[in-house]
Order: sequence, then structure tokens, then C-alpha cells
Amino acid sequence: MTRRPTPAADFDYIVVGAGSAGCVLANRLSENPSHRVLVLEAGGKDWNPWIHVPVGYFKTMHNPSTDWCYVTEPDPGLSGRSLQWPRGKVLGGSSSLNGLLYVRGQPRDYDHWAELGNRGWAYEDVLPFFKLSEDQEHGESRFHGVGGPQKVSDLRLRRPIAEKFVAAAMETGIPYNSDCNGENQEGVGYFQQTAYKGLRWSTAKGFLRPALKRPNLKVATKAHALRILFDGNRASGIQYRQDGEVLTASARAETILCAGSINSPQLLQCSGIGDPTLLDSLGIRTVHPLPGVGRNLQDHLQIRLVYKTVDRTLNDEVNNPLKKMAVGLRYFLTRTGPMTLAASQVYVFTRSRTDLQDPDIQFHMQPLSADKPGDGVHPFSAFTSSVCQLRPWSRGEVLIKSKDPMVYPKIHPRYLSDERDCRVAVDAIKVARRIAAAPSLAPALKEEYVPGQHYQSDEELLEAARAYSQTIYHPAGTCKMGSDPAAVVDERLKVHGIDGLRVADASIMPTIVSGNTNAPSIMIGEKAASMILNS
Repeated sequence: MTRRPTPAADFDYIVVGAGSAGCVLANRLSENPSHRVLVLEAGGKDWNPWIHVPVGYFKTMHNPSTDWCYVTEPDPGLSGRSLQWPRGKVLGGSSSLNGLLYVRGQPRDYDHWAELGNRGWAYEDVLPFFKLSEDQEHGESRFHGVGGPQKVSDLRLRRPIAEKFVAAAMETGIPYNSDCNGENQEGVGYFQQTAYKGLRWSTAKGFLRPALKRPNLKVATKAHALRILFDGNRASGIQYRQDGEVLTASARAETILCAGSINSPQLLQCSGIGDPTLLDSLGIRTVHPLPGVGRNLQDHLQIRLVYKTVDRTLNDEVNNPLKKMAVGLRYFLTRTGPMTLAASQVYVFTRSRTDLQDPDIQFHMQPLSADKPGDGVHPFSAFTSSVCQLRPWSRGEVLIKSKDPMVYPKIHPRYLSDERDCRVAVDAIKVARRIAAAPSLAPALKEEYVPGQHYQSDEELLEAARAYSQTIYHPAGTCKMGSDPAAVVDERLKVHGIDGLRVADASIMPTIVSGNTNAPSIMIGEKAASMILNS
């Protein structure tokens, strides 16, 4: 027998999702003791020790206790392959699972958002919110802040093969850049990371934990949002499931969805906000028609080249029991060494073709290799040169297949469905091979293991991209910000046609940023909080 919902508890604000943006909003909205704030997180508490060890993403990804474990539909652009799409299901969301890389994107990304009609989202508008969050190891500057909740630090690990990769990139004409989040993104250098003294610094640690002592903030874990509740055309609260019981909570001021690019559109659709044709087919009453909900999906697709090396790499340390024990002991004693490894060491932001105005591809260089991220390393010396297109034209969608909110939606990325993306993929592999052939790196290499030198023509290189590419875990755009017919939220992140409801996460990006999405998601949380508190 279905239990009747428990009568509502009253709050001023309800935040759905304690991820990169949700933890920011929880902190900022609860700073005023007169605001009663409820945060609903479908996952559990961040008690798993591997969450806090930087290299622990190898243990937390694909782990159902911390990861939603989404899988895409078979994708024609990837020769019919389905990809695993890890998403954080724990306090901190994907900031507790990700590769710790702190990358803001290019100023032009945000200027483009403003040009699309989203006033207040140009680079100079959003830069103060990046700085507000940040506690930058190198101190305050025009581009960086100090004293914020989000620790940002340099890598605590460098390897000779990475130094050779940097030198090789420079030999191909790519300039050295010590700060891809500074005045200019272009160049080669070492990533900054969301870590502090050798430990991951998630938004749960930076933003949520300091706020938990406030009596006006309630955080409910293992609380799965089921539906948005309405009073006419106003969102009045959330129905959710916790410990097998269906509960309701009302929001006097606003409900803010921070559930991410999969869960936010799913919750809207299950609640009757979306494409009426889809909703009707599933027996869901349309509360407000917004055909763009779940569409405009974008992601960064990484083409992973693996090179066997003469030089020893981290593969050798991980595969040797004694060296592996030494790695663990070093981390335990000093919080340094390979266990502080972020998802990548070296970045390259460059152009796939010389006639382009801005960098359109990004490299993530790792001093190790595996068949795919999260798998065990190869039993030989090797490194990975992963390259992704920064601003893909291909668009996918996230659409529910059941009115039951516990049923996962269909994820159709539609990678490489636009011919322009196919051209960039081919050119990107050529850039990767030029770096590998440069004088500083070539003598350290044995062979190109993946995809292999037998792929040579443009047609063959595109075939390799379809066969070997993987997601780099940056889904965005499914609740697009704008004023066009496909937009879901306006420039203040309010859902079109509904009062008291906003979306604040990577799903609101009209176009994906030129880099990793965690830092921009934190910024979106900061800006959303400011708009709410100053409205």
C-alpha cells in the first residue's frame, strides 16, 4: 500500500541537490539567520575516505554508494557504443568525485552568453563571483581571490614524462602558461586543483560543512526529490522520498534546482514542465509547456591517445606491490606523492587549426594509462594524451522514459553528429601526434598504443575517434538560459512561466564553457545566491 505524504514542513528556500552549486547556495542563503533553508541530497554523507584522497576517484566513480552510475543510450556517433556517465550522488555531488581540476573557461565563453541576450553574464560580470569563492594558494590578484570557501592550489606531484610533454608542446609553438585561469587561457602548463594540503576540497567541505552548525539550515541526505509541488503557476515546494517514506516540504520564497544536467531536467519533466508531447505520452499533466527542457545537451568528448614509453611512469609504481606500498606510506606521512594526483597533470589549450581566433581544443596529460578512466592501469610504462573539443556543435538530450522519478531517463549525447565536430576530432589527433613527435618527447616513446599508427587518413582518424573516445564528464546545457523558444530559464535563472522556481547548475549553460565545468558551476551557485538575496 502506498503511504500518503507526510504533511509539509515549512522553509523559506528549498535547494534540491548538494553538489557544486547547491552547497554554495546552502551556505549563502543560510547566512541570514531569518532564512530557513532545506537542502535535499539524494546521496549520503561524504564519509567514504576515498572521497577525500585526491586519487580516490578511481574508487568512487562507478560505485553506486557515491555515483548515480548513469549509462548513455547507444550512440551512433561512437559506433553504437554506450558510455558510463559518473555523476556524484553524495554530499558535494560531482565535486566529491571529479578529477579536482579547477578551470574556469575562456572570457569569451561568458561574453557569448551575454551576446545571446543574458544580461549580467559577461566575463567581467561573473569574474567577481569566481573570486568570491576562491582561496587561491598564490594570493589575490585581478583574476584570483583569497579567503573564500573554495581552496585552489597547485599540484603536489610532477613527473619527468610530464616535463617532457610540456617541453614538446612548446617545441610545436604552444606558449608556456602558468595560469590558464588568468588573463589568457591559451598555452601549456600545470593544472590548478580543488585541494588543500593533499586532500580533496569539495564544495561540501568548503561551503556546506561550515554552515551545518546554523540552526536555520537543514540538510536531508538520502532524500530523493520526486516532484515539484505547485500552487497555480507558482512552485510551492517539493515532494521527496526518504527512508521509504514520502515527505513534502514547502518553500515560502523559492525552490532552487541544483541537481545537475541530468537530474534537474528529469525533475522538471516528471513535475509537468517540459515538452507536452513527451509528457502526454507518459500520462503526465502539463503544468507549463517548455519544449527545451532536457534538450541542448552538450559534453566534452575526449579522444584518448596512449603512448608506451621507454621512461617509467606511474603505471610502474602502481603495478609494483612494494612501490605501491611506498606510495601509500608517503601519502600517509606527508600528504604528497602519486595519491595527490588530480585527473591530469598538464593542460594544453590550443587551436586545432591556425586560422581560428581562440583555442578550441584542450589536452589532459596523465603520467599513467588505462583502458578508460577509473579502470586499473596498464601493465606497462605509458602515459595518456587526452584531447577534447572545447565548444562542440553537436547537441543531445535527456528525456524521461517514465513518470516514475526513480526511473533513470534516456541520455542521448549524439556525439560527433555535427560534421564540424568530426573535423575538429581529426585535427585534434594530428595536434596530439605533433606533440608526441617533438624532440623533447619522441625519444621517450616506444609506440602509439591507442589508437595506433595504422590509423592515418582523415577517414581512419575519425573512425578512431568514434571507437576510442570517452566522456570527460562535463554534461551541460539541458535547462538552457535565454529568451528564445528553446530556453528554460531566464537571465536570473527563473524558470519561464513559473514563479518561485529557479535552476542553478551546469544545465543552465546555453553553450558549454571552454574547459572543465566544476569551477563555473560554483560560480553559477554564487551568482544565483546573489540574485536571490538581492531580488
